[in-house]
Amino acid sequence: MPERLILASASSARAALLHAAGVRFEIEPAEIDEARIKRLDGVTGDTAIACALALAIEKARTVSARNPGALVIGADQILVAGEEWFDKPADRNGVRAQLRTLRGRAHVLATAACVIADGSVLWQATSEPELTMRRFSDAFLEEYMAAEGESLLGSVGAYRLEGRGVQLFSGIAGDYFAVLGLPLLELLDFLRSRELVPR
Repeated sequence: MPERLILASASSARAALLHAAGVRFEIEPAEIDEARIKRLDGVTGDTAIACALALAIEKARTVSARNPGALVIGADQILVAGEEWFDKPADRNGVRAQLRTLRGRAHVLATAACVIADGSVLWQATSEPELTMRRFSDAFLEEYMAAEGESLLGSVGAYRLEGRGVQLFSGIAGDYFAVLGLPLLELLDFLRSRELVPR
């Protein structure tokens, strides 16, 4: 009998990536205090990528504790521009302010994922793609926000690269799948080793 595979995330983008790749999995979001972990990492001076990995592991461990024997995928992403870390915007005003702050600048998406079974980390990977936003107009920003609607609140960057969000950018360097939330090729290699996807 194949191992159960659970995605410990409510991210529709991550689920869509796995579905499109032909992976069979369940979804069970982890409810953790992300702000507390980010505060602790900020106090200890950890990098954004170290914090993203800590969050991914905490999410997977939380769901793993409720599902003995299952393989649990945890993932997280932190947007970093200069010295500032960004969270998902809370509302449309937050979207507007965040995109104005990022406009004309480069930022990094510190992306981490892991697979845990019975509390033990079996696999982990990180990626740090860099994206550069063009100097778009305020008129474009308002049109973009109207077209994308509430979906902007579900992304740490207030954009979906697979949608109209691509129009915000002048350059992208790094793993496209990591931009969407998962280092997918590396994860698929691990899943092949467990015979959860075809070799």
